[in-house]
Amino acid sequence: MAVDAKQVIRRVVDILVDVGSIAWKVDELVRWLNDGQRELVILRPDATADIVQIALVAGVRQQLPASAVKLLDIPNNTDGQMLPIRQIERRELDEVLPGWRAGAAAGVIKHFMHDPRLPRAFEVYPPAVAGTKVDAEVSKLPIDVAVPAAGGTWNDVAGAIGVPDIHQSALVDYVLSRAYAKASSFAGNAARAQAHYAAFANSLSADVSASLTVAPQSSNPGEPAARPVA
Repeated sequence: MAVDAKQVIRRVVDILVDVGSIAWKVDELVRWLNDGQRELVILRPDATADIVQIALVAGVRQQLPASAVKLLDIPNNTDGQMLPIRQIERRELDEVLPGWRAGAAAGVIKHFMHDPRLPRAFEVYPPAVAGTKVDAEVSKLPIDVAVPAAGGTWNDVAGAIGVPDIHQSALVDYVLSRAYAKASSFAGNAARAQAHYAAFANSLSADVSASLTVAPQSSNPGEPAARPVA
């Protein structure tokens, strides 16, 4: 069950000793909460990972839907036999089939290519027929928590956080880091801001380490990388 955003803000105001939201306004705390969700997804794209169907446009170059911020994988075609799709390096296809972008006939997708410097773009081979669908693993943009009207309290915050519940404490630390940073002119607050941001970042990296220790492992770790299929 998704954690209510008001519970995150309640923990924040308790630690700030400002339950009445006098020094730190709740609407601002919620805006920082939304900032924290987006930063969390930058550091941990898997936090909002999902499988979506993408209808491709005609040709090679493709884009993710507006709700997705990063491509993680494209495991298979959606229609028919759901044939697998394997990622390859663009330079490998360029070497094997130099004219593949313009000369190859459109058909069932066999490969995709992705440049991490363009996180929302990818290319497919052979060129796609318009409307061809593929299953894509993507990182989604987290849904913002509605910002309450000015002058409210933590109890006026509505809706759930847009990332998994296990990241609740990380979001508390992120909001606290922003709150203390804004009040950094007071003694000790700059150090508190840094400590809470470090706790935010460390909790995400610790979760990665813990996840890797229990993740399913391939029985063939030496399997060679995919080669282009013409």
